[in-house]
Amino acid sequence: MSAALQAAIVAAVQPIVTTFDAPPVRAAVPHAVVEEPVLGRWGGAGIDGREGRVRIVLHDAGERPVRLRALADAAVAGVSALDGPIADGWRIVALRFVGGRTVKSGGGERWTATREFAVKIYREE
Repeated sequence: MSAALQAAIVAAVQPIVTTFDAPPVRAAVPHAVVEEPVLGRWGGAGIDGREGRVRIVLHDAGERPVRLRALADAAVAGVSALDGPIADGWRIVALRFVGGRTVKSGGGERWTATREFAVKIYREE
């Protein structure tokens, strides 16, 4: 189920910026990485559900993070639009943006924007 959710989020962000489901060995900037979702059990009788958090980390370079902030805003909009079936019978019940930050990372002109989402998914048993 976490792989289905991660794949759906990668697909939502991919039209905005090159997106990976794991940190790439080499990649040009800008790019994004959708981290493995952290999910716990949720649900009731006849429902196999999970709830938790998932983060997107965007990377860019430049003197200022102007382009990175625009990409992060577009990624938030793309992910926030996800609803309904994703894969393997799993459906998104709720997905909301809960926060993020943009910081200078590493040496030189590198920037990182992290955006985090709360999510609930389920599959009927």
